[in-house]
Amino acid sequence: MTPANDTANYDETCPLLHAHNPEAQIAEKPKYTPLPKGQLAALCIVRLVDPIAFTQLFPYVNEFMNDLHLTDDPSKIGFYSGLVESTFAVSQLCSIYQWAKISDVIGRRPVIFLGIIGLAITTLMFGLSKSLASVLVARCLGGLFSGNVAVIHSVLGEITDSTNQVVALPIYGLTWPLDHLLAGTFSHPASKYPEILGFQFLKDYPYFLPCFIAFVIAMIGIFLGFIFLEEVPSATPRKAVPLIQTMANRATTVPALPEKPLSVSKLLSIPIISALALSGFMLSYLATSFDVVFVLFCYSPIESGGLAFSASQIGYSLATSGAIGATIQLCIMSYLLRTFDSAKMYSFCISIWPYPFLVLPILNLIARAGLDETTGELGTTTVALLWVGIAFVLMLTKVCCLAYPVSMILVKENAPNAASLGQSNGIVQFAMCFARSFAPFVVSALFSISSEYNLLGGQLWLVIMVTVSFLGMKTSRKVEQNSVRTIG
Repeated sequence: MTPANDTANYDETCPLLHAHNPEAQIAEKPKYTPLPKGQLAALCIVRLVDPIAFTQLFPYVNEFMNDLHLTDDPSKIGFYSGLVESTFAVSQLCSIYQWAKISDVIGRRPVIFLGIIGLAITTLMFGLSKSLASVLVARCLGGLFSGNVAVIHSVLGEITDSTNQVVALPIYGLTWPLDHLLAGTFSHPASKYPEILGFQFLKDYPYFLPCFIAFVIAMIGIFLGFIFLEEVPSATPRKAVPLIQTMANRATTVPALPEKPLSVSKLLSIPIISALALSGFMLSYLATSFDVVFVLFCYSPIESGGLAFSASQIGYSLATSGAIGATIQLCIMSYLLRTFDSAKMYSFCISIWPYPFLVLPILNLIARAGLDETTGELGTTTVALLWVGIAFVLMLTKVCCLAYPVSMILVKENAPNAASLGQSNGIVQFAMCFARSFAPFVVSALFSISSEYNLLGGQLWLVIMVTVSFLGMKTSRKVEQNSVRTIG
């Protein structure tokens, strides 16, 4: 990842027209546009609801499935937890384009509010579930309502521009790591905090409280959104862009193009859009797979290749991940966006993905070496080493996930015109949701099979995920090759 040195500014109406002589272009720095702080704050709270609903169950989903007594074989728990995790994303995938179309007819605000209300209610349903069928129904309905995520991304693109996105994107990007700060802390509250929360209702429904907290956050998002979030037109006319003719060396003006959205097939025929969609698919598959396999790895017994963590310890791990991600977003993200070429930064982040997976077996070896066979407990030094290793591997994943906000920038900068921005963003989000729809089920089943049949010493899942990581690196290079060079 190297700093972007060329200062050419490319207009979004024709980003694919690369200049043959960048030095001949007039680089006129635009004036800074003040951020709409109220709208951005409301949008961030609204955006936080989806990752909380999707991932708040990760620390305790294996324990939840075990409590339902679906199987007596611990190695098969991952199959059911993966099924529950994937159901949400499959439903989201099926509804994402429908929500986008509805938002073009009735506006962004109604779609966002309706989706959040539905997601909040179905999250409560999940916390009250007592069978696998009710769990799957709740997750399926929640996924359908969460399909408005692409609409939320579009609103962010509409309320920001190239002058303020390096400030807005890191703040908006906080929404994903912050959900992990809540993870795992509030499951089984009656047994963890009997003096304060020892109510019979919470004993009967031990997973209701984290779902209720997600519900409250959703209600706060609706309240703030109703006050601050304004309706934004889906497209605005573009102004003429002054350029220098490279052959005649004289100034001309490119007339404003009619704002007509391109079809999906035409957008996919643009190399950078198809590259962003394919790379986004790989990014989402790797990120989702790691989240799932990390929880399974922590939950599994040490002799089976895991760390034998409790749901609370897994929650603390994910809270550590959230804190690291938030720190990176707030402290260095803006600097990185201003300093480095967006496409190179995107490629660099994805190139790190093999290493978090490779570190996990090393943590298991540390746990095995420090396990007291008499007491079955880990020594103090071993525990300290494990937490240092966990912090390191989670830091790597948060650097990898910086590719998400950078992807949003790349989509905005490379969309062929303003009217196609929402559609371009929808294509990339669809690819990401598609990967997220089956990644939990595939990787959890793969982890269970590898452990149950001792395939490659129980590490078949690792070999496959590292291979997929290298394929992800290859797809990100296509983004770098086809994207316009930019300065954040």
